[in-house]
Amino acid sequence: MGMIIAAMTVGAAGCGDTTAEEGTDSAQEETAAENTETDGADPEETDSQEADAEETEPVNILIAAAASLEYSMEDDLIPMFEEQNPDITVEGTYDSSGKLQTQIEEGLDADVFFSAATKQMNALVDEGLVNADSVNHLLENKIVLIVPNGQEGNYSKFEDIANAATVALGDPASVPAGQYAEESLGNLGLWDAVSGKASFGTNVTEVLNWVAEGSADAGIVYATDAATRKDAVTVVAEAPADSLAEPVIYPVGMVENSSKKEAAEKFMEFLSSEEAAAVFEEYGFTVNQ
Repeated sequence: MGMIIAAMTVGAAGCGDTTAEEGTDSAQEETAAENTETDGADPEETDSQEADAEETEPVNILIAAAASLEYSMEDDLIPMFEEQNPDITVEGTYDSSGKLQTQIEEGLDADVFFSAATKQMNALVDEGLVNADSVNHLLENKIVLIVPNGQEGNYSKFEDIANAATVALGDPASVPAGQYAEESLGNLGLWDAVSGKASFGTNVTEVLNWVAEGSADAGIVYATDAATRKDAVTVVAEAPADSLAEPVIYPVGMVENSSKKEAAEKFMEFLSSEEAAAVFEEYGFTVNQ
């Protein structure tokens, strides 16, 4: 009898160990399962969080814009856009459209090109450096005859530029305002007489400053530039409409090699918005609808 009881005791002990081991294994499996569920609980939510992180990652874009756009961009449009898009910083480089064209051809890391004429934009499109589908003929401007304040009594019409002793013009080789001036004065039969006494600026801002400072008796600039220096220059007249074959168009387009196309596209969409149009009009541009 004693032996039977002992055997039963040993058997019971063995059964107890098995149960404990099974309980431990079961607990470990549940923990592992919970860990697995936690690790891969919501893959879509994880992807969404990663996407949000990417969307808010700071981005810097560069706009290469005609000198006549500097005031509207730096004082109003860029700050307005950055306030609406705090993750995007816009930097501007401003010069004659011809110089900017050359810089882009030489590898300028620009994302957007905003030209003061279609000639430079078309050249970059033909070279595959600006995306043709992105180009928008956004603005229109005018070229005007200006003189220093107080000297307007000597002039009454655009053609009176021929009466000035010294003249300031943009260099037609690279400055669209100078190209328009050459075309207009050429069609009016005045180019030879005026160019012979002209100083040629590297961009339209330089021409404006020469007249504002009195270094030149008269000059031809964009109407929008003249509007920024009412304290120093007077607009005599616009160029006769029939003296230019085409209106003064400002196209904007995305640089093909931009590595920040999404941010650049957002900025271009903003430039085409109604709120941006209101700013452009305040600076004297006409917005093409």
